[in-house]
Amino acid sequence: MSSNARADTAPTPRGLDEPSLKKSILSRLTRDLGTDPEHASPRDWLNAATLATRERLLERWLRTRRHYDETQSKRVFYLSLEFLIGRLLINSLMNLGIYEEMREALDEYGVDLLEIAELEPDAALGNGGLGRLAACILDSMATQCIPGYGYGIRYDYGMFRQEIENGEQVEKPDAWLRHGNHWEVPRPDHSYVVRFHGYLVSHTQPDGTLRHHWEDGDSIVAVAYDLPVPGYSAQPGAGNVNDLRLWSARASREFELGEFNEGDYIGAVEQKILSENISRVLYPNDASQIGRELRLKQEYFFVSASLQDIIAYHLGRGRSIEELPTYTAIQLNDTHPAIAVAELMRLLRDEHELPWDVAWKITVATFGYTNHTLMPEALETWPVEMMTRLLPRHMQIIYDINQAFINDVHHRFPGDSELISRVSLIDESGERRVRMAHLAVLGSHRVNGVAELHSRLLKDTLFADFYRIMPERFINVTNGVTQRLWLNQANPGLARLVTEHIGNAWIGNLDTIKALDSFAEDASCRSEFREVKLANKRALAAYIQKTQKIIVDPNALFDVQIKRIHEYKRQLLNVLHVITLYNRIRENPDGEHTPRVVMFAGKAAPAYVMAKRIIRLINDVADVINNDPVVGDRLKCVFLPNYGVSLASLIIPAADLSEQISTAGTEASGTGNMKLALNGALTIGTLDGANVEILEEVGTENIYIFGLRTEDVARLRADGYRPRDYYENNAQLRRVLDMINSDFFAPNEPHRHSDIVNTLLDSDHYLVLADYADYVETQQHVSRLYKDQEAWAHKAMLNTARMGKFSIDRTVGEYASEIWSAEPYCIAP
Repeated sequence: MSSNARADTAPTPRGLDEPSLKKSILSRLTRDLGTDPEHASPRDWLNAATLATRERLLERWLRTRRHYDETQSKRVFYLSLEFLIGRLLINSLMNLGIYEEMREALDEYGVDLLEIAELEPDAALGNGGLGRLAACILDSMATQCIPGYGYGIRYDYGMFRQEIENGEQVEKPDAWLRHGNHWEVPRPDHSYVVRFHGYLVSHTQPDGTLRHHWEDGDSIVAVAYDLPVPGYSAQPGAGNVNDLRLWSARASREFELGEFNEGDYIGAVEQKILSENISRVLYPNDASQIGRELRLKQEYFFVSASLQDIIAYHLGRGRSIEELPTYTAIQLNDTHPAIAVAELMRLLRDEHELPWDVAWKITVATFGYTNHTLMPEALETWPVEMMTRLLPRHMQIIYDINQAFINDVHHRFPGDSELISRVSLIDESGERRVRMAHLAVLGSHRVNGVAELHSRLLKDTLFADFYRIMPERFINVTNGVTQRLWLNQANPGLARLVTEHIGNAWIGNLDTIKALDSFAEDASCRSEFREVKLANKRALAAYIQKTQKIIVDPNALFDVQIKRIHEYKRQLLNVLHVITLYNRIRENPDGEHTPRVVMFAGKAAPAYVMAKRIIRLINDVADVINNDPVVGDRLKCVFLPNYGVSLASLIIPAADLSEQISTAGTEASGTGNMKLALNGALTIGTLDGANVEILEEVGTENIYIFGLRTEDVARLRADGYRPRDYYENNAQLRRVLDMINSDFFAPNEPHRHSDIVNTLLDSDHYLVLADYADYVETQQHVSRLYKDQEAWAHKAMLNTARMGKFSIDRTVGEYASEIWSAEPYCIAP
């Protein structure tokens, strides 16, 4: 088709002004939703506004696609099992630059934009930092005009909805598609068959080449659904719009008619139900064999569909399969999509019949791998037996990759059998398992950590052997967050203050927010800053009162720890401090106590028993403290259920203190630390993850660092850590643990929390007790500073002003230059 023909099919651009939007809303309301303004429900108005916004996105979307095709651009494909995208309406309006116009258009109908936006499902297709990072990266690729596409799973049910009943976490299904999804565009013409089970047939071709065929087994169809990802542009409606393609599982056969006719109605559709379970829910409970198998099936399902789609597009442009790395970069977000290495080798070898060496060269040149953890136990491994049964051809390919690699290592390091054992793709200790992180390292030309400390530790510890063998592959790309969501959208008061003083360039280039630094010296600007923070705190306090029936004082220090509940993130250390503060108030009610509201939010994995116990302890402690008349407003403890993007957008702008207290050497980076500091919260934390770089940027006087360093942790463990020593030698700590171990916080079940105390005293793997004293002392410094509101505001403003480095745009720029070799291609306004 000629370029003129393409231009003829281009849609007529929709107006971005208020009258055009008003007209579009009415049209969508009547023509698409079958109602009128007099009878429309709030959800009808939401859907009409969504459709009116979407049609403007689709115009830019089509133009963006054509532009990428015409420029023969290299494309980046981001494979992630999680995309924590959240709500899309406000973000899309802001990136399009038509937020005010839409607000005014709806106001003409007597509809409040923010009220209907609250009805939009908070799409929780991920859990925590990894999934939110993936969403931020897509936003930045579109903003920077990089031809970038996300691939994931269209889960019918996202991360479970967390409710707290009797202090305990209860998981409820998150039916985010209950009312449909007006953003997505179904693509039934983009469907691919994904196979499991079966067996291998091998034969020798006339030229002596051995070929393998994967026969029989089960098949599932992956059907594409696309979501537009709008980039931000300072000129309204002028940004690129990229894609997030999510796969939904469909049975290859609808049902067995014979069984249906014989009266076996359940049996007739059983296979369909089992097939479609693959995209049913995010994170199936892996406490059972069935759950673990489903997890592996999910990973292969979306990887296979994505690679088939990528290759189909590549070949459809008239390019040879050997040119794949020239036009394609694929990033593996953690080990979840690591099976992609074996799958691409299968496609290149079996479908395109390339020689092994050629296929392997293409594979390594195409993939990059981002590691997100320093803990060996968190790296995915799969039993060889399970892999052989579900993916027999892939297991064979993994064996072949491993053999070639081991042969090379043997020649380069002769006689070092222990090295070979450590780097092998197969863990032979105990049940034989496939090490997916090793597969990702071998199959990628670049391996990156996500903070300077994390990347150094990867080379020194976790992947030390691989770094010794192939040092050129390892680089660092520090994480970032999108200021467009986490400041411009989530904190409009602060965004307005920043823009009034330094202009709005920071929305597209966060480096420019450094200009705010000098305004921290201006008393009137600090006063404005404090007013914004107080307004945000009042909004959060109102939410807490409405949802938790707890009254908190907005003038108190809002002390926030919001993240996945995990032992290494050390919510327990925070709880010990809360009880310590409680004891001090009880002992001296008339003393000087800085009022403090300590907030927790986060979900525990359904099978993570200790994390659930920690949630119960937090709620039990809160119940005692919040109802003690002696304490009053001087201390409150609150657990906010169902943490996600929307709740984070309420908490983060209101936070005074950011708890980043993981054991040194365990947190890869963190992104919550960046979001909170950007919004003017002071950090209390260990020298872990990106805290190290935040310290470098904001200055030692504007952050509170405590506790053991990474080298201290290693030394203490090597010397033989005895947590009971800390218990026996610190009366304050001993009293706190004894209270937890008694019936003080659980009068109806005296030993409810004994397992937590016993774990701390007997092993304390994450050194909670070792860091307790320094943490409590550092918190005292925090309390003293908070009493001087001018000094606190000065430091808080400097935190906001010095967070330019932590923009996701800098992160993506480094990926583009150091890993993807991708160039920007911006469409014309």
